[in-house]
Order: sequence, then structure tokens, then C-alpha cells
Amino acid sequence: MSTEEFALPRSRAANERLHALIPGGAHTYAKGDDQYPEDLAPVISHGRGAHVWDVDGNRYIEYGSGLRSVSLGHAHPRVVEAVRRELDRGSNFVRPSVREIEAAETFLATVPTAEMVKFAKNGSDATTAAVRLARAATGRPLVALCADHPFFSVDDWFIGTTPMAAGIPAATTDLTVTFPYGDLAATEELLARHPDEIACLILEPATHSEPPPGYLAGLRELADRHGCVLVFDEMITGFRWSEAGAQGLYGVVPDLSTFGKALGNGFAVSALAGRRALMERGGLRHSGDRVFLLSTTHGAETHALAAAMAVQRTYVEEGVTARLHALGERLAAGVRAAAASMGVADHVVVRGRPSNLVFATLDGAGRPSQEYRTLFLHRLLAGGVLAPSFVVSGALTEEDVDRTVDVVAGACAVYRKALDEADPAAWLTGRPVNPVFRPRA
Repeated sequence: MSTEEFALPRSRAANERLHALIPGGAHTYAKGDDQYPEDLAPVISHGRGAHVWDVDGNRYIEYGSGLRSVSLGHAHPRVVEAVRRELDRGSNFVRPSVREIEAAETFLATVPTAEMVKFAKNGSDATTAAVRLARAATGRPLVALCADHPFFSVDDWFIGTTPMAAGIPAATTDLTVTFPYGDLAATEELLARHPDEIACLILEPATHSEPPPGYLAGLRELADRHGCVLVFDEMITGFRWSEAGAQGLYGVVPDLSTFGKALGNGFAVSALAGRRALMERGGLRHSGDRVFLLSTTHGAETHALAAAMAVQRTYVEEGVTARLHALGERLAAGVRAAAASMGVADHVVVRGRPSNLVFATLDGAGRPSQEYRTLFLHRLLAGGVLAPSFVVSGALTEEDVDRTVDVVAGACAVYRKALDEADPAAWLTGRPVNPVFRPRA
């Protein structure tokens, strides 16, 4: 089927039903149909391994699975079997399950830089608990977050800093300040400008670029010197950088860290981990003020904890992180070669660690372009590649990667034509895709 003939009538009808029932048409803004070319947002029927099928019957090689959460591939046998064993045993009780002991032991053995852990269901609860704990421990009101990282929480302390701040009082937003990634001098200046007011520094330890030499160690020193808590958001770096996260790879130990996404391979589980002296403030064995750290009805569901244990064991025993890097390196090299062969190497740009690749779509002047992203996504979809990013899963084969590169080459050929016309409009089927964070729908 040519790209001109590519259509998704059943997905289009399903999207209409989604919008009639669910605000935004999805339960996660990043999964919204506004992130895809108009009327070309597949609604998924099912998935297995690195492939998914939409309700129109199309099969896709999938990247960025579950917003990076399904890193082993859909319906991974070890994870599914671990979950299945728990389902007939009950999932939630009036007292802790023995699975909670086992899951905590497994996590702390995998991430040995942490001393205690508490599980929850989503990353937002974990990061907000870290912020609350830091404020309680320091007695300080301000949170300093890295301005260069896109997302930390659905809660007001973070969302108030985005263009979607409707409904959040200015008094709340005023308690959050920002610092740039990689710039120790700017961070030290911020700490000096707010002496004894900043409770914590929270950031992703690494994203699409490696931390500058000495940067994370420098943040550790700044936090110690200024008496604030250092928090690593390891939602993405957890397992994709190493089994012990970025802290395990770079050798810098935060006071608190948060994990999620890959932890359950699609099952809902997240974790707050950190130093015992801090974490115990949310417990019962201390003499200070009690901190309402994390208390979730479903946070320790046995099947989700079983999934987490299976994921961690699979990563360690099967060397999954190394596989993710190898697949990502093959994909990045192929995409760059395809872009170069079509004359768009300066416009279709692959960035990031091999295990966490993203791509940029730039216009003729080298500026990020939603119009060119729309064109590119359309061609990928029509070629059977569902790729809001190029984040790999361990279920991909080398053949999947090579097929993806072939599709990318075809997309780049059209991209070159649009650049030559200095206008991608002729290759668009409707409105361009939109950024998630914007003030108007």
C-alpha cells in the first residue's frame, strides 16, 4: 500500500469513541492522537514481542513501547508466567504479603546503592513522595528541578511549571525553582540565591546526552555543602543505563531515587528508594515528626511485584541492558546512513544513548519542525513502523531493525523532496502533530 492510500478507518472510528468517553481520548497525554498525523493514529488491538497490531489489522514494528515501560517486549514469557502464578493466590490483602519482602530484597540487590525501598503504582507518586520527604527532612519549602528535563510528576509542584498550569495556584508554582542541566555554576548560584530554602535538587541523571565529566559528582558535592537532598529520577535510566540505573553506571549515589517504567514491563509498579536515614522518616521506627511518605491501596499488588522481580532477574541473568545497547547502536547507525544517503543527515537526526534513542526532525534552516515530524511519522506508519521515538525493546530482532532502516530510507527520500520544495505542506494529510505541553487544545 502506498502512503497516499494508507488509511485507518477503524482506528479513526475508535478514536472518536475514545474522545467521547475519555478527556483527551487517552489516559496519557503522550499517547493522544494529536501526537500523530491527522486520522492516522492507530488504536492498538494487541501486541507480542516488538510488534503490535491495530484494530484495522495492520502490524507494526513498535518503538518506545508503552512510553518506554515495556523494555523486554510485550507479553514476555518470564514476566507473564510470574504474574500468572500470583493471580490464583490473591492480589491484595489487609496485611503485607510475603511478596513485599521478596520484591524489596530483589530490588535492593539489583540497586545496591539504595538501602530501603517503597513501592507504588506510578512515577508521579514516587517523585512527589521524594519531594515531600526532602522538605520534611530539611524543613525547607523550595524544590529545585532540572528545567531541561521534560516530565517529573502530574502533581502541582511540577505541572505548575509547564504551559499546562491551569488550575494550579501561583503560590504553589512559586515554591518550585529550576536549574539547567550540566551547569554546576548556575546551580550553585541558584542555591546561593536561596540560602537554606531549597529542600532538594531533582533531575534525571542522564537523558539524550551523557552528563558532562564530573557533573553528577559536582551536584552531589553541592547538595552536601548546601544541606539539600539529591534526588535522581531514574524512571527512564533505571535498567536502560544499567541494571542499577544511572547511579550504578556513573558511581554517584543520590539520597533518594525513583524507578518505574521498565520495572514492571508494562505492569503498574514504581519505586522510591534511598538512604535509610531519610526513608525511615516515613516509617514507624523513629522519634521525629511522621512523614506521610507513600500509602497506596494497590501499591503492593502481588502480581505487579512478581512482574518486577521477573523483570529484574531477566535483566541480570540475560544481559538485557547490553542487548538494548547493541540493538540501539545498529538502529542508530542504519538510520544515520539512510538519512545521509538521501541527503537529509542534517535534518533527520538521531540522538541519545543507544538504549534510549530519540529523533529530531529539522526544517531547511535546521529548526525543530512539527510539520516535518508529521511527514516523517506518516511515512513510518505506512511502512509498518510505529515510532514516536527510536527507543528499542529487547524483543526486537536484527531483522526488525534492518526493516526499520529500509522504511526510514523511504521516509527520508520524501523528506528530501519536501526540503527541496521548502514546504512540507504537499506531503501532509492534515494538521501537524502537536507538543504535549501547550496552553490551548
